[in-house]
Amino acid sequence: MGAFTGLSVVIIIAVIIFLILFTYYVPIGLFITAYFSGVKLKIFKDLVGMRLRKVSPTIIVRSLISATKAGLNLKTALLEAHYLAGGNVIKVVNALISANKANLHLNFEKAAAIDLAGRDVLEAVKMSVIPKVIQTPLVSAVAKDGIQLKAVARITVRANIERLVGGAGEATILARVGEGIVSTIGSSDSYKDVLENPDKISKVVLAKGLDAGTAFEILSIDIADVDVGTNIGSILQADQAEADLKVARAKAEERRAAAVALEQEMVAEVAKMRARVVEAEAEIPKAMADAFRSGNLGVMDYYNLKNIQADTEMRNTIAKPDDKKGPESNG
Repeated sequence: MGAFTGLSVVIIIAVIIFLILFTYYVPIGLFITAYFSGVKLKIFKDLVGMRLRKVSPTIIVRSLISATKAGLNLKTALLEAHYLAGGNVIKVVNALISANKANLHLNFEKAAAIDLAGRDVLEAVKMSVIPKVIQTPLVSAVAKDGIQLKAVARITVRANIERLVGGAGEATILARVGEGIVSTIGSSDSYKDVLENPDKISKVVLAKGLDAGTAFEILSIDIADVDVGTNIGSILQADQAEADLKVARAKAEERRAAAVALEQEMVAEVAKMRARVVEAEAEIPKAMADAFRSGNLGVMDYYNLKNIQADTEMRNTIAKPDDKKGPESNG
């Protein structure tokens, strides 16, 4: 009796395991749902095959049901291939349904390529139907009169499905529009012209075809705000004046140093000349002694010379009386 009971338990466990495996590999519920939804699938070739190919039958079947109800004819093999490639099957099918309802030309191959490229294909379809507004950061530019202007623009874009694969994104649009704003403000003669006609910026920028090579089509560019910044021109002029002043000071210091050096050279030259004079005056007594010994200078000639020297000193004293005053005269 005990052996019979143990065998029964084993049989029951085996049956339960078999049922679990059978319902896992043979999803009867999905087959019934697909059949009554108008999706023709073979239970062993399609559903069991999906399990063996490591494909989720639930995702594939539900996507096929949604596409069939929306009037789309999608093949199971294409959905499985996209699933195995790592794509988002549900999002691709929803994008195809949305594009079909909006009369947009979008086939499965292109939608799958967009999805595998890393873009949100459903969001792209929605943006094709309802344009998106993106705002640039604060863009600063300087007009020709030196006044800085700060502008913010709102760009209305629509997704271009044909260029979603390989096309540049929103960052490129923002960069190009910012560059166009800087160029337009910089070419204006006065900041007042921009403030009076801010639409001038949007017209010039829009005419440049900035959406070329991007995944978007620019519908409009609107200047949301323009503010006056600092006077860059006056700041630059002040900086230039300060730089010129420093250059002038440096050149003046250079000239002063050259003058000081020249003066020192002249002082040294005068000192050399005085040394030569002193040296020459030291030779005078020797020359006079030689003249006495040789008879070329007599006693009377010597006294006449001394009288001339005395007369010269007296005249110098009369011409400059303050130089000869002693301490007593100050008292």
